[in-house]
Amino acid sequence: VKGVNITSQGSLIRGTLGGVALLSVRYTSTSSDQPVIKWQLKRDKPVTVVQSIGTEIIGNLRSEYRDRIHVFENGTLLLHNLQLSDEGTYEVEVSITDDTFTGEHHINLTVDVPVSKPSIHMVASTVLELSELFTLNCSHENGTKVVYSWQKGGKPLANDSRLQLSPDQKVLTIARVLMSDDDVYSCTVENPISSMKSLPVKLTVYRRSSLYIILSTGGIFLLITLVTVCACWKPSKKDKQQTDKQGSSEFMEQNDAKHDADSVPKPEHERKNPVALYILKERDSPDTEDESPPRSRIPSESGSPPSYSCTPPPPSRSPDPPARTARRYPRSPVRTPPHARSSGRGVRSPAGGVQVMHEQEEATPPPESH
Repeated sequence: VKGVNITSQGSLIRGTLGGVALLSVRYTSTSSDQPVIKWQLKRDKPVTVVQSIGTEIIGNLRSEYRDRIHVFENGTLLLHNLQLSDEGTYEVEVSITDDTFTGEHHINLTVDVPVSKPSIHMVASTVLELSELFTLNCSHENGTKVVYSWQKGGKPLANDSRLQLSPDQKVLTIARVLMSDDDVYSCTVENPISSMKSLPVKLTVYRRSSLYIILSTGGIFLLITLVTVCACWKPSKKDKQQTDKQGSSEFMEQNDAKHDADSVPKPEHERKNPVALYILKERDSPDTEDESPPRSRIPSESGSPPSYSCTPPPPSRSPDPPARTARRYPRSPVRTPPHARSSGRGVRSPAGGVQVMHEQEEATPPPESH
């Protein structure tokens, strides 16, 4: 009976995402003709991966297999850049025209992601004896088809009445904490292509009586220390003088600030302009009039306060006392009385100023005495 016989080194190939997978087979035949090799991915509807005569590929490859397929002369298939969708069961058929039977063989391919380093999370690293439901959680980031396992003190840990593992074995729960649970714990995550172990964590268990003794002793010691410090501490003279000095300086600063606030000058528009008071004294007899130098107002420049100057009266030929010059407000019109016109009193000029007119009368000689 003529036929083709196919063998392989293994029926299971494990591949890594992005890596390569070699589906190695070998066939034997009595015919010297080149065989027709066909690889299929077995699913609900088989998918043809490649078909070739020897190493020459027949037809067009599917888009997901382009530039990723290579077939050897002995029928071995090489897949590059593995994808998760490449996982499955592959069937190879080798047929020769002269042979009566066609050889077939199946190889399983798995594609996995390597696992990352796991870590253990605990609520606290210390626990009180006889506490209920204390949990340790093992977690990781990357990896497919992972399996968890726990170790206590470096030895594998299995389920019992107190140490309980969740169905996926990610969580370890201690139902009732005992002193024997004071130990080092670690977890391991593995899949078909990789395995990683977490850093060990230490769980410390305290006895309830010991904890109470520690807390009470520490509290009493702290209380005694505080009482001793408060009893022995006294403010020194230097500190007291410094405090008094600071208080007096603050008081002086406040008084200075108050004085500065009180001595703020008033605005310029609130000041009252001085108004000169002019008093006119007229008497019937010039002999009884007090002698005072006449004053005449000097017109000031615009925008400057009024000013006055004193000018001595002109010399008189008569021994009689000079006539007194009348003083008036420059802004109020004043009529010159008739008797003042002849005695040299001041009259208002058209320009608004005061002109002083001195009329000198010839002196009459005094009567001779007999």
